[in-house]
Amino acid sequence: MAGILAWFWNERFWLPHNVTWADLQSTEEAAFPQAEDLYLAFPLAFCIFMIRLLFERFIAKPCALGLKVQANGPQKAQPNAILEKVFTAITKHPDEKRLEGLSKQLDWDVRSIQRWFRQRRNQEKPSTLTKFCESMWRFTFSLYIFTYGVRFLKKTPWFWNTRQCWNGYPYQPLMPDLHYYYMVELSFYWSLMFSQFIDVKRKDFGVMCTHHIVAVTLISFSYVTNLTRVGTLMFCLHDVADIVLEAAKMANYCKCQKLSDLLFLTFAIVFIVSRLGIYPLWILNTTLFELYEALGNFPALWVFNVLLIILQILHCIWSYLVIKTAYKAISKGKVTKDVRSDVESSSDEEETVPRSKALHSTIATNGTSGANGTNGYLTGATCSEEH
Repeated sequence: MAGILAWFWNERFWLPHNVTWADLQSTEEAAFPQAEDLYLAFPLAFCIFMIRLLFERFIAKPCALGLKVQANGPQKAQPNAILEKVFTAITKHPDEKRLEGLSKQLDWDVRSIQRWFRQRRNQEKPSTLTKFCESMWRFTFSLYIFTYGVRFLKKTPWFWNTRQCWNGYPYQPLMPDLHYYYMVELSFYWSLMFSQFIDVKRKDFGVMCTHHIVAVTLISFSYVTNLTRVGTLMFCLHDVADIVLEAAKMANYCKCQKLSDLLFLTFAIVFIVSRLGIYPLWILNTTLFELYEALGNFPALWVFNVLLIILQILHCIWSYLVIKTAYKAISKGKVTKDVRSDVESSSDEEETVPRSKALHSTIATNGTSGANGTNGYLTGATCSEEH
């Protein structure tokens, strides 16, 4: 085990030339990031998750009911033992052959069976009230942490000049505010990592899961190697779009159509500008070029940049979905069913959607996060429902 740990923490991989772990041990004069600090994220993630449950129960739900958000879920399918057995044991999406067999067995027309399966699938979807509470929690957290980040960063030199991220690296003392910022962000992403299995499920679940994994890895990696200054810039950049996204979704759930239209449009602009414009010009530029100029080359630098590029690929995927749907909505006035819709259509035919609804259906689910991810991430991001 000692040999494995020594191999994993090889200084020639993690640190610049002539720097050792002993050089970065915390002392009474200065504190530096320590790998064992990352363990703090697990109890903090549990605390954040518990705070979320209390927030949704005692704050978000009363607000939703006060705003007359619909509390009922989708229409339930009529009880049918044969169809229920097929649904639970065989398939939730029967093919043409199975539909014809069920039609003969039940003496139902195929259209009625298709409608039953749609209603039964939707029956497992969360209600609008549940989705509102989830969005209100993510909105509140994103607003808090973004506000904290801006207040912290505006006092730092690297916020105004990214070359300052590497001034004195890696001997940059860990400030208490920066340590708090990092631990809260890491804990939130860990909480998303686990809660994504109980949150509203969407069709980009795999992309969002990838986003959360990349986000947690990036945060942990940058903390251990003391790349925390550029890490704080990434936090601030990603959180801003999540605020607008969750606000837009809440307005949509409250049926405030004009406000929702405005917020969704704002989100689309903020997301694309921040993820396709500012991120590569501000973050990737300093990690790919300015960092290399200041410190030269070492293996961990390339791993860090590969992770950042993967995150940029996720940004491109979500931005493509946003732009594609917005283009169709503007040029044709209607688009086909959303590729990431929360709830399947209950109609018999493939429906078309008015322009504002089409924008809502795609953009509402394309955050980081938170996560959202934003984020989620996108948070949500996407991201990843767009880190």
